[in-house]
Amino acid sequence: MKNGGYTYIVTNKYKNVFYIGVTSNLVGRIYEHKNGIGSKFTTKYRCTDLVYYEWFENISHAIEREKQLKNWHRDWKINLIKQENPLMVDLYDTL
Repeated sequence: MKNGGYTYIVTNKYKNVFYIGVTSNLVGRIYEHKNGIGSKFTTKYRCTDLVYYEWFENISHAIEREKQLKNWHRDWKINLIKQENPLMVDLYDTL
């Protein structure tokens, strides 16, 4: 069995660009986004605010969920985020 993982969404300060990713170390990965390490897309668009995440016991399920969310319409993604995080605040400090 593989280790668990997270599917997560980060955005910029204007909340108009969203990046969906997968990681087994959410705190470390968001730290990288905040410091411009690892993802050219998130660095270019300054996506540093963690607004949504899900935990999966198996990393392959997290990857499946990432693929699913990437195919969603923008409004669906925003509605998903707002169900758990209505103000779309940065959740990094709550991890």
